[in-house]
Amino acid sequence: MGYLSMGALVPTVKSEASPSRTPYSAATGSAAAEKMEREMLCPICMQTITHAFITACGHSFCYICIVTHLRNKSDCPCCSHYLTNNHIFPNLLLDKLLKKSTACQVAKTASPVENLIQALQQGSEVSVEELDGLLSLLTEKKRRMEQEEAEKNMRILHDFLHCLRKQKLEELSEIQADLLYIMEDINSVEQKRFELYRAKDRCSAKVRILDDPTTAKLWPSLIDRHNNGSISDACGLQEGTASGSLQNKKADEQAQISTQVLQRKEAGGRADSEYFTQAGQIVARKGRIYAQFNDLQECYLQKRRCSKRRSSKQKETNADYVSRAGYNPGLKDFQSVLNNFTRYSRLRVIAELRHGDLFHYANIVSSIEFDRNDEFFATAGVSRRIKVFEFSSVINEPADVHCPVVEMSTRSKLSCLSWNKYTKNHIASSDYEGIVTVWDVTTRQSVMEYEEHEKRAWSVDFSHTEPSMLVSGSDDCKVKIWCTKQEGSVRNIDMKANICSVKYNPGSSIYVAVGSADHHVHYYDLRNTSQPLYVFNGHRKAVSYVKFMSGNELASASTDSTLCLWDVKENLPLRTFRGHTNEKNFVGLTVNSEYLACGSETNEVFVYHKAISKPAAWHKFVSDSEDAHGDSGSYFISAVCWKNNSPTMLTANSQGTIKVLVLAS
Repeated sequence: MGYLSMGALVPTVKSEASPSRTPYSAATGSAAAEKMEREMLCPICMQTITHAFITACGHSFCYICIVTHLRNKSDCPCCSHYLTNNHIFPNLLLDKLLKKSTACQVAKTASPVENLIQALQQGSEVSVEELDGLLSLLTEKKRRMEQEEAEKNMRILHDFLHCLRKQKLEELSEIQADLLYIMEDINSVEQKRFELYRAKDRCSAKVRILDDPTTAKLWPSLIDRHNNGSISDACGLQEGTASGSLQNKKADEQAQISTQVLQRKEAGGRADSEYFTQAGQIVARKGRIYAQFNDLQECYLQKRRCSKRRSSKQKETNADYVSRAGYNPGLKDFQSVLNNFTRYSRLRVIAELRHGDLFHYANIVSSIEFDRNDEFFATAGVSRRIKVFEFSSVINEPADVHCPVVEMSTRSKLSCLSWNKYTKNHIASSDYEGIVTVWDVTTRQSVMEYEEHEKRAWSVDFSHTEPSMLVSGSDDCKVKIWCTKQEGSVRNIDMKANICSVKYNPGSSIYVAVGSADHHVHYYDLRNTSQPLYVFNGHRKAVSYVKFMSGNELASASTDSTLCLWDVKENLPLRTFRGHTNEKNFVGLTVNSEYLACGSETNEVFVYHKAISKPAAWHKFVSDSEDAHGDSGSYFISAVCWKNNSPTMLTANSQGTIKVLVLAS
């Protein structure tokens, strides 16, 4: 009975809890959306279908895609069913769905403002009250944005003005410090000039007393006159004789005085001419100062500031340090620069000779070098001969063609020479076959030959401190260290670009500078050649020469028409020199303690002072063919070399002409 009273039960399906249904629904929706997106892709271009067309077999494509496909094939890209242009039709429903889908995507990615604009453009109904509220919101939003923008702009302007004020205060402080330096130096110079004037006046007074005999005879003559007057009063007998002698003495004195007046006039004339000559020299030197005033100003301030920093460091390290009165060391350094720079303004030819045969086409002098004592100089080039000349005979004997005292033939064209700094008769050469040779000039024979370079060797250099060591560089991208006591190289440096020049540091045999075709100067410590100690970047083309002005100063030349000066101790660029032209040829580089000199592809020699970036002097080679035809483009300066501690320089050009030039005022 109980069972029957329950009645029939409606069958139900037990459902899962609602939390578990949510992930399922989301996953299903996501999968459906991905499937829909795939369905909207063209099977050919795999992009959203544009201008949908459906085939007779039921597949949809972009119109352009399916028409292009049917030009080549007659089948469906999806099912390979036979298909032609007559079997495709516009799919209007899919186009409509695609447009709606695109509109939904745009709406999702659009900003609220864009959605509002789109709704208003589509004609959505909005009441006046809603528009008023919207306008007030927009007005308030605009006001806040304008205020924030104004505050931002004022903050930027404020920061800029603060930075500008700080910079100008620093400049003002620097200018005030510079003015103090200048005033101190003006006082020092005026005091020095006053001392010189006083010394000059004392010296002139002494010279006048010694050179003027009338002054020396003036007092004795007066004494004689006084004595003679006393004698005449006592002895009337001798009065006539005494008066006669006095008259004779007066006549002699007058003659001597007139002679002295004439001599003084002549001396005054000579002094005037000397004065005008000195005045002209001073005007010329002042003109050179004004022409390079900016560079000289920079040089003065740099030296003065460096001197100030050094003295400050000395005061910090030494509490008992007392600065000495008088010339500041920085001023003294600058005075030396100024004197050296303004002393010379041109290059004067003092000798000239021809290298090689007069009618031989291969006359380019690639290298010219003085020996250890500057008694001889050697030349080498494409003529395959090393020629050694006696310098004094070239200077003193007037001749166009001088015969070398030594001549040695080689197998190949020569690129570079280097005299041994200790063994006077040894000279090294590098050639176009990559051979480095050490010659004995006395016997005219080779002492050593090194043939490890695989390509042309451009440069070779003997060490200043270790006479048996030399270094070479080649187009095979290798720097090799040699020892005259061994038959092979003792060390190799592999680089990534051609080597144009190598040079030992004159103060040490462990440092080598390398000029490379990679536009850089590499400075190596030979105790660790895995990487350079410094790499100097500044040239825009291949570095053709490197030369040391001192143990810390390195000069380099490049085919970008510049010279650069570097501090190898502090790893700093010091100055760049411009004025010559050098774009493709080796035009030579030589340096001494104050000056740099190089050639130019305009057939000119240029000289720079190391503190001034513009040329101090220059000289143009003029050949016979240039005089006749006016064509100088085919010739260039190919080698230069300073004489040690001298303003004299050897120069050679591609025509084979060698000139001895000297700096002149």
